[in-house]
Formats: sequence, structure tokens, C-alpha cells
Amino acid sequence: MTGTGQPPPRVRVTAPRSDARRRPQLLVQEIDEQTELGEVYVRSLLWAQLRLSLGILVSLGLIVGCLPLLFTIAPQLLGRTLFGMPLTWGLLGFLVYPVLLLLGWFYVRRAERHERSFSDLVER
Repeated sequence: MTGTGQPPPRVRVTAPRSDARRRPQLLVQEIDEQTELGEVYVRSLLWAQLRLSLGILVSLGLIVGCLPLLFTIAPQLLGRTLFGMPLTWGLLGFLVYPVLLLLGWFYVRRAERHERSFSDLVER
């Protein structure tokens, strides 16, 4: 209330108080219209995601693929036990699954980082 007992006049906000024009989002337009430049940006995102997934796949293949090689090279490990469990099951249960979880966590973080940097580039 003002000093005269009248409520202050209402103000309708219809646009931001700025005389600056919003610049058109050229990159979004390039991607939407599937121009050559837009395709280059999208292709770079896809290649980054593909490189990441292939790297994770090769890492997993090396880690899990080396276990049979380990048991072939050192057959004395096959008869050993660890906490009352055969060592082979212990390695499969306590080595492979945490590695799977770590690789999955790493993949998700990196994939989100690629997408975030792409969206930051687009929204600039």
C-alpha cells in the first residue's frame, strides 16, 4: 500500500527489459535443416560416442578374456580355494562384476560429458 491508501499500480511483464535482440540460434537451425555443417556436428558427437563404446568393449574383452588365459598359464590356480569357494568362482564373482560396474559408471559419465559439451555448443 502506498501512503494514500491506494495499492500500487499493476505492471504487466510481457518481455524482458532489454533492447538487445536475441541472436538466432544458427547451429540449432543448421542441425534441424540437416545442412552440411549441422551434419558435421552431429557426426562428431556420434563418432565420440562410438569411440567411447568401442574403448569400453575392448577393455571389457581384455579383462574378461584374460581370465581363461590366466587359468591356462597357471593351472595350479584351478584347485585353490578362497574363503571356502573355488578361486575361479571368486575371481568371476569378485573381479568381473565390480569391473563391469566400474566400466558402466565410466561409460555413463563420459557419454553424458560428450552430450553436455555438444548441447553447450549448440546452445551457445
